[in-house]
Amino acid sequence: MAILIVNDDGVNAVGINVLAKRISRNYETIIVAPDREQSSVGHAITLSTPLRIHYLGNDNNIKKYCINGTPADCVKLALKVILKGKPDLLISGINHGYNLGVSLIYSGTVSAATEGTMLKIPSIAVSLGSTYKDVDFAPSAETAFVIGKKVLENGLPTGVFLNVNVPAKPLDKLVGHKITRQADSYFDDFFEKRIDPQGGAYFWISGILVNMDSDIDTDITAVKEGYVSITPVKYDLTEKSVMASLSKWLET
Repeated sequence: MAILIVNDDGVNAVGINVLAKRISRNYETIIVAPDREQSSVGHAITLSTPLRIHYLGNDNNIKKYCINGTPADCVKLALKVILKGKPDLLISGINHGYNLGVSLIYSGTVSAATEGTMLKIPSIAVSLGSTYKDVDFAPSAETAFVIGKKVLENGLPTGVFLNVNVPAKPLDKLVGHKITRQADSYFDDFFEKRIDPQGGAYFWISGILVNMDSDIDTDITAVKEGYVSITPVKYDLTEKSVMASLSKWLET
C-alpha cells in the first residue's frame, strides 16, 4: 500500500518527517510538500505562476518531493503527475499546532485532506497541540498511524475525511479517542501597525481563537480534557435543511 503525506509547514518541517518515518515502517511512503511554509493559505491553488517539482531523493523507503505551491497544489500534482496511480491513503500533517473549530476554514493542512477527499482518496488531517520548537511529534505520529490503519481497514464515507487533533502528551498520558464536532468559534483578530523605512504603514495580523461552545462533544473540549479529537468533515457546504424554506421565502 502507498501512503501520500502532505503538509502546510513545508517539506523540511519536523512533523511531516517524523510522520513519514513512522508510516514508512509499514507502508510505501511518498512525501509531496510545499518547499516553504504555507500555513493558513486555506484551499488556495496556484494559477498565476508556474509550478515546479523537485525530487529530493529516496531516504529509507521515503520518496520526497517538494513543490513551489500550496498544499492543495501538492495533492493535485502528486496525483496527476508524480504518482503512477492513486495512493491508498493521504495523511496531511503533522501540523505544528491545533486545527480546531473555525480554524478548519483557514488551514492548509485541512485543505490538503479536503483536496484528497475531492479526488476520491481516503484522507486524514493530523495536528499536534503545541507550537513549541522542541515538541515531541512521536506520539502524534503513532496516533496518525493507528487511525490511518483503521481507515485503510474500514474506509470512509464518500466525501468525508477525518480531522485529527492530538494533545501534546506522551501516549500513556492521552485519555483516549473521542469522535467530535467542530466547536462554534471565531478569531478575534487584531492588526499591529508599523512604519517601514520609507514612512509607509504596514500591518501584522494576529488574533486568538474564541470558543463559543463548551459542549462535551466538541473538538476544543475534547483536547482540553486530554482526548485525541477525531472530527468527520465533509467538503459539501450546502445546508440542505434550509433549501425548502428558502424556496418558499423567495416565492413570496
